Amino acid sequence: MKKIFWVVALSVFVLSACVNNDSQSNTISTVELTERENALLTITSDKSFVFDFNSNGEFKVVSVWVEKYEFGKFVNDKVSSISTPVEENGTIIFATSKADGRQKQQTFNIGISGNGSTGSVSGFDENATDVDKMSSVWGDFQEESKSIDGEVVLASICYSSDESGMSSLSTDFYKDIEGHMSELDEYDVVYLLKAQFK
Repeated sequence: MKKIFWVVALSVFVLSACVNNDSQSNTISTVELTERENALLTITSDKSFVFDFNSNGEFKVVSVWVEKYEFGKFVNDKVSSISTPVEENGTIIFATSKADGRQKQQTFNIGISGNGSTGSVSGFDENATDVDKMSSVWGDFQEESKSIDGEVVLASICYSSDESGMSSLSTDFYKDIEGHMSELDEYDVVYLLKAQFK
């Protein structure tokens, strides 16, 4: 199943790289997937996000990682992480694997592609007991593009055992994380996908 995911991810890298060459420098944006790309990712993963970044060449490395929070409290910033050299343009793909019912761990796949090279990693949260029984919401930043200066929150996956319903993190959360960290208190578990260009 992992091989299938990475073949699909590579296809999305190639296709999305052809689309977004005229974007502003030093920004990252969500990729509008074609129906086919979306179908391929849906078949091979549970939840997925794709981002294109563009820089003026001053950034040499990008680090992407997943942080875990429980009831608003920071738990782990090494659930899954990767750092790779980058040049001017590239793509980041983040996806969770479909659960097979036997494993009690959450699997996160991160891939970074840019200027002919690709790096990828699969990470595991082995303490993800019962998230498969919880309700979940997920989302990413809703702006057309976002500056890549500093640490950037790209996406979130939130789980709650509350039966009364839940909503995803607000758009304000992605704009002012420190000012809206209290939003994480509403969920049993939150995974944040973050990136930093250096």
